[in-house]
Amino acid sequence: MTEPRYDVIAIGNAIVDVMAPCSDELIDELQLNKGGMTLVDDEGAAMLYDAMGPAREISGGSAANTLAGMAALGAQCAFIGQVAKDQLGDVFSHDIRAVGIDYDTPAREGDPATGRCLIFVTPDGERTMNTFLGASTYLPKEALDEDLIASAGVLYLEGYLWDPEEPRRAMRRAIEVARAAGRKVAFTASESFVIDRHGDDFRALIEDGLVDIMFVNESELATLTGEDDFEAGLKALDGKLPILVATRSEKGAVAIAHGTRAEVPAAPVEEVVDTTGAGDLFAAGFLTGHVRGESLERCLEMGAICAAEIISHYGARPEADLQDLVG
Repeated sequence: MTEPRYDVIAIGNAIVDVMAPCSDELIDELQLNKGGMTLVDDEGAAMLYDAMGPAREISGGSAANTLAGMAALGAQCAFIGQVAKDQLGDVFSHDIRAVGIDYDTPAREGDPATGRCLIFVTPDGERTMNTFLGASTYLPKEALDEDLIASAGVLYLEGYLWDPEEPRRAMRRAIEVARAAGRKVAFTASESFVIDRHGDDFRALIEDGLVDIMFVNESELATLTGEDDFEAGLKALDGKLPILVATRSEKGAVAIAHGTRAEVPAAPVEEVVDTTGAGDLFAAGFLTGHVRGESLERCLEMGAICAAEIISHYGARPEADLQDLVG
């Protein structure tokens, strides 16, 4: 097996976040699922955008956010994801390359437009996401650079993108390529509703030994295992995954690797401004530590520090010097 060219290559939604502060009353008025992520169509996205106050456009997408955090920590990363040939597609492509991530997926002609996530942030810092996936759902197997995938130490897959059939086929092929090259596969469950729809697929991947590192939060763990009790959920996956990472918001995070358990508290933060991307940046810190051979506890600590930085400001891309913070 050759030395990897990249630390991590990720496949995920290529999306631009459109973010605006709002009141709890507006969340109720629009009948939004506070704190959750809801898929909307083009018409719904347009309606919600009209209801927003002044907004900021920041390149996002769960896996892309994780890579942005890893790049800020000095890791070598590449991304595969589909945008359209339009203004938001140009924004996404520019932003991901500008932080040092290799990105060469050709933009797609015609409709639908580049994906966007309309994020309403309430005064408590909670983010309510409404996502129009757009062009990102049209990522074909043919767009995969298999040599590129085989050249990365870890293939990182975003659960959100498992929903549409075409990118799901692409990710299954990417797993085959990574496995054939002797590389690791990391998977983030993304959201409980994704597990509701595709839990059988995810459980099959785990049972077949195709996932080396699994990222879930507390509610996703419950949905995946059918166990409401956190410890029972961990036990249900005992021995089925080389590494399981479970985050618990303000209660910290737990990781179990080959029977060894580590746990860290949440890193302190002066004020929670916006929780968008907390899980993405936790994964960034953890994976960076992992590819550098850090201890399980240190990987968790790096994840907690990165998550604390991201929730201290608007947007899911780091603004402080992450390398300095993890020290």
